[in-house]
Amino acid sequence: MTDVSAETEVAERIHAVGIDGTATVFPCAGNDTLLRAGLRAGLEMPYECNSGGCGACAIDVVAGEIDDIWPTAPGLSERQRARGKRLACQCRPRGDCVIKVRLRNEAPPVERPLRHTVTLVGRETLTHDMAEFHFKAAVPARFLPGQYALLDLPGVIGSRAYSMSNLPNDDGIWSFVVKRVPNGNGTAALFDRLAEGSQITLDGPFGMAFLRPDSPRDIVCIAGGSGLSPVLSILRAAAREPKLAGRRLTLYYGGRTPADLCHDKALARDTATAGRIHAVGAISDPEVAEWTGERGFIHEVVKRAVEAGGDPKVFDYYFCGPPMMADAVQRLLMLDWRVPPNQIYYDRFL
Repeated sequence: MTDVSAETEVAERIHAVGIDGTATVFPCAGNDTLLRAGLRAGLEMPYECNSGGCGACAIDVVAGEIDDIWPTAPGLSERQRARGKRLACQCRPRGDCVIKVRLRNEAPPVERPLRHTVTLVGRETLTHDMAEFHFKAAVPARFLPGQYALLDLPGVIGSRAYSMSNLPNDDGIWSFVVKRVPNGNGTAALFDRLAEGSQITLDGPFGMAFLRPDSPRDIVCIAGGSGLSPVLSILRAAAREPKLAGRRLTLYYGGRTPADLCHDKALARDTATAGRIHAVGAISDPEVAEWTGERGFIHEVVKRAVEAGGDPKVFDYYFCGPPMMADAVQRLLMLDWRVPPNQIYYDRFL
């Protein structure tokens, strides 16, 4: 039998976490991770996926003891673990501790992550396996376009990261475009077990791939599957941003067949993006005959289109999608085109 009072005591206990070699100390609750607590404190902690997959938040524990939530998380190799490396997103402190971490050399997002209880208030079908879920909190929804939140779903161990598809708002609405994953526990909970009126915990916002409205460059967004979600938020914000009124906004969106594409529908529902965004859809299945648009994997379509127009280095790029797609786009931008890193924005997910 679970001792609820003991669990509550552990969760509410606050520990002091120091950054080795500095005077910086931040508080971390017993049920929080070192990464999330550091971000809540306004520290520029390095991270991307926040769920154990990318390894960007690797730290050394210099003093004190921690609980490793996911000891076999793929973000670290066995060799790294043997050397004492840990993932800040998977570590909870047992008491006061000291960690070694190299903080980012850039300003953190203005919105610090907070936990909210949210209620499912609606769901819209986009394709045969994708839908946009709408949750409502009791307080305004504060985030930057392109960021994501962590959802605690019924029957699912660990939080799941989903990017917001809407804009920050005073109504407390958090929206997410989600693609059903075969045998995926998280998406099964969303599609099959959550009814309107159900409540869950949302933690956010997180992520560094948010819109930079002060950039002087045109914007290219690249997405596949539910990677459309953060791109929608970015384009919706960019279409409304006076600083970007003269910028060209382009979306490249890929799917296996025409039935997998929903970008036109999503853009047309928003009066600000309808007609403002140059959208290119592409399919990768060579067996489909009834299609007059672009064909090929989306990074191939982007390569043909952008190179035909001139210098690829004159754009800002935002992209999100399945791991294989994201890896291919990353190689195209960084290795083939040598686009400067400060013009490329993405968050890696599992």
